[in-house]
Amino acid sequence: MNAQTTGAGGPPPRSQWLQYWSAAPARDAEALAAEVAEHCQIKDITLPQNGLGLLKLPDSALNDLYFLGEVPVSHAHVEVIAPDGTRAEGGARLLDDRQSLARTLAVLDAILAGALPLHEKALELLTIGQAALAKTRAERDAILATTRVDFSLLGDGSEDDDE
Repeated sequence: MNAQTTGAGGPPPRSQWLQYWSAAPARDAEALAAEVAEHCQIKDITLPQNGLGLLKLPDSALNDLYFLGEVPVSHAHVEVIAPDGTRAEGGARLLDDRQSLARTLAVLDAILAGALPLHEKALELLTIGQAALAKTRAERDAILATTRVDFSLLGDGSEDDDE
Protein backbone atom coordinates (compact mmCIF):
# COMPACT_ATOMS: atom_id res chain seq x y z
CA MET A 1 0.00 0.00 0.00
CA ASN A 2 1.58 3.18 -1.09
CA ALA A 3 0.52 6.52 0.27
CA GLN A 4 0.26 8.44 -2.97
CA THR A 5 -1.70 11.64 -3.03
CA THR A 6 -2.21 14.17 -5.70
CA GLY A 7 -1.56 17.79 -4.97
CA ALA A 8 -3.89 20.80 -4.85
CA GLY A 9 -6.93 19.06 -3.39
CA GLY A 10 -7.31 16.48 -6.16
CA PRO A 11 -8.43 13.00 -5.27
CA PRO A 12 -5.96 10.14 -4.88
CA PRO A 13 -6.01 7.38 -7.51
CA ARG A 14 -9.44 5.79 -7.87
CA SER A 15 -8.02 2.38 -6.99
CA GLN A 16 -7.52 3.65 -3.41
CA TRP A 17 -10.92 5.29 -2.87
CA LEU A 18 -12.64 2.28 -1.30
CA GLN A 19 -9.74 1.75 1.08
CA TYR A 20 -10.01 5.34 2.31
CA TRP A 21 -13.81 5.41 2.51
CA SER A 22 -13.75 2.11 4.41
CA ALA A 23 -11.49 3.75 7.00
CA ALA A 24 -13.89 6.69 7.43
CA PRO A 25 -16.92 6.36 9.75
CA ALA A 26 -19.57 4.25 7.98
CA ARG A 27 -22.41 6.39 9.34
CA ASP A 28 -20.95 9.46 7.60
CA ALA A 29 -20.74 7.60 4.30
CA GLU A 30 -24.31 6.33 4.69
CA ALA A 31 -25.58 9.83 5.50
CA LEU A 32 -23.88 11.23 2.40
CA ALA A 33 -25.29 8.47 0.19
CA ALA A 34 -28.78 9.19 1.59
CA GLU A 35 -28.29 12.88 0.77
CA VAL A 36 -27.24 11.95 -2.77
CA ALA A 37 -30.39 9.81 -3.09
CA GLU A 38 -32.50 12.90 -2.29
CA HIS A 39 -30.94 14.84 -5.19
CA CYS A 40 -30.17 12.13 -7.74
CA GLN A 41 -31.69 8.94 -9.06
CA ILE A 42 -29.78 5.79 -8.13
CA LYS A 43 -30.21 2.59 -10.15
CA ASP A 44 -28.71 -0.75 -9.25
CA ILE A 45 -26.92 -2.16 -12.30
CA THR A 46 -26.47 -5.39 -10.38
CA LEU A 47 -28.21 -6.08 -7.11
CA PRO A 48 -25.96 -5.66 -4.07
CA GLN A 49 -24.77 -9.06 -2.92
CA ASN A 50 -22.81 -10.51 -0.08
CA GLY A 51 -21.39 -13.93 0.61
CA LEU A 52 -18.24 -15.83 1.33
CA GLY A 53 -15.16 -16.11 -0.83
CA LEU A 54 -12.42 -18.68 -0.50
CA LEU A 55 -9.04 -17.19 0.23
CA LYS A 56 -6.36 -19.25 -1.47
CA LEU A 57 -2.61 -18.79 -1.48
CA PRO A 58 0.10 -20.59 -3.44
CA ASP A 59 2.61 -22.67 -1.52
CA SER A 60 6.03 -21.04 -1.80
CA ALA A 61 7.91 -24.27 -2.49
CA LEU A 62 5.71 -26.21 -4.90
CA ASN A 63 3.39 -23.38 -5.94
CA ASP A 64 0.35 -25.52 -5.12
CA LEU A 65 -2.77 -23.63 -4.09
CA TYR A 66 -4.14 -24.17 -0.62
CA PHE A 67 -7.13 -22.57 1.06
CA LEU A 68 -6.66 -20.40 4.12
CA GLY A 69 -10.38 -20.13 4.75
CA GLU A 70 -13.46 -18.14 3.90
CA VAL A 71 -13.70 -14.35 3.93
CA PRO A 72 -16.85 -12.21 3.78
CA VAL A 73 -17.29 -10.37 0.48
CA SER A 74 -19.91 -7.83 -0.63
CA HIS A 75 -20.39 -6.25 -4.03
CA ALA A 76 -22.49 -3.44 -5.53
CA HIS A 77 -22.61 -1.71 -8.94
CA VAL A 78 -24.80 1.38 -9.37
CA GLU A 79 -25.58 4.16 -11.80
CA VAL A 80 -26.27 7.64 -10.45
CA ILE A 81 -28.26 10.07 -12.59
CA ALA A 82 -28.02 13.75 -11.65
CA PRO A 83 -30.99 16.15 -12.06
CA ASP A 84 -29.35 17.57 -15.21
CA GLY A 85 -29.19 14.09 -16.78
CA THR A 86 -25.49 13.48 -16.20
CA ARG A 87 -24.80 9.80 -15.53
CA ALA A 88 -21.97 8.07 -13.74
CA GLU A 89 -21.36 4.47 -12.71
CA GLY A 90 -19.73 3.35 -9.51
CA GLY A 91 -18.85 0.05 -7.97
CA ALA A 92 -17.55 -1.43 -4.77
CA ARG A 93 -16.24 -4.84 -3.79
CA LEU A 94 -15.35 -5.13 -0.11
CA LEU A 95 -14.00 -7.73 2.28
CA ASP A 96 -17.04 -7.10 4.46
CA ASP A 97 -20.42 -8.76 4.80
CA ARG A 98 -22.48 -5.53 4.73
CA GLN A 99 -24.01 -5.20 1.28
CA SER A 100 -25.58 -1.89 2.31
CA LEU A 101 -22.07 -0.51 2.90
CA ALA A 102 -20.95 -1.80 -0.50
CA ARG A 103 -23.89 -0.01 -2.14
CA THR A 104 -23.15 3.17 -0.17
CA LEU A 105 -19.53 3.18 -1.30
CA ALA A 106 -20.57 2.41 -4.88
CA VAL A 107 -22.75 5.54 -4.82
CA LEU A 108 -19.84 7.61 -3.49
CA ASP A 109 -17.58 6.13 -6.16
CA ALA A 110 -20.03 7.17 -8.87
CA ILE A 111 -20.54 10.74 -7.69
CA LEU A 112 -16.82 11.40 -7.23
CA ALA A 113 -15.83 9.77 -10.53
CA GLY A 114 -18.52 11.66 -12.44
CA ALA A 115 -18.16 14.93 -10.50
CA LEU A 116 -21.89 14.79 -9.76
CA PRO A 117 -23.65 16.90 -7.11
CA LEU A 118 -22.15 16.47 -3.62
CA HIS A 119 -18.89 15.05 -4.97
CA GLU A 120 -17.06 17.62 -2.83
CA LYS A 121 -18.45 15.97 0.30
CA ALA A 122 -17.35 12.57 -1.02
CA LEU A 123 -13.86 14.00 -1.46
CA GLU A 124 -13.92 15.36 2.12
CA LEU A 125 -14.90 11.92 3.40
CA LEU A 126 -12.08 10.45 1.35
CA THR A 127 -9.65 12.83 3.06
CA ILE A 128 -11.00 11.84 6.49
CA GLY A 129 -10.43 8.17 5.71
CA GLN A 130 -6.98 8.91 4.34
CA ALA A 131 -6.06 10.68 7.59
CA ALA A 132 -7.44 7.78 9.64
CA LEU A 133 -5.33 5.30 7.67
CA ALA A 134 -2.24 7.49 8.03
CA LYS A 135 -2.79 7.64 11.80
CA THR A 136 -3.20 3.86 12.00
CA ARG A 137 -0.09 3.36 9.87
CA ALA A 138 1.92 5.72 12.12
CA GLU A 139 0.74 3.87 15.24
CA ARG A 140 1.73 0.52 13.73
CA ASP A 141 5.11 1.88 12.66
CA ALA A 142 5.70 3.16 16.22
CA ILE A 143 4.87 -0.26 17.66
CA LEU A 144 7.13 -1.93 15.11
CA ALA A 145 9.99 0.44 15.98
CA THR A 146 9.81 -0.61 19.65
CA THR A 147 10.22 -4.27 18.72
CA ARG A 148 13.38 -3.86 16.62
CA VAL A 149 16.41 -5.76 17.85
CA ASP A 150 19.99 -4.67 17.18
CA PHE A 151 22.03 -7.85 16.70
CA SER A 152 25.26 -5.96 16.05
CA LEU A 153 25.87 -5.80 19.81
CA LEU A 154 26.18 -9.60 19.98
CA GLY A 155 29.42 -9.64 18.02
CA ASP A 156 30.33 -12.02 15.25
CA GLY A 157 30.98 -15.03 17.50
CA SER A 158 34.60 -15.57 16.36
CA GLU A 159 35.94 -15.15 19.92
CA ASP A 160 33.98 -18.19 21.17
CA ASP A 161 35.64 -20.54 18.66
CA ASP A 162 39.16 -20.03 20.09
CA GLU A 163 38.56 -22.03 23.27
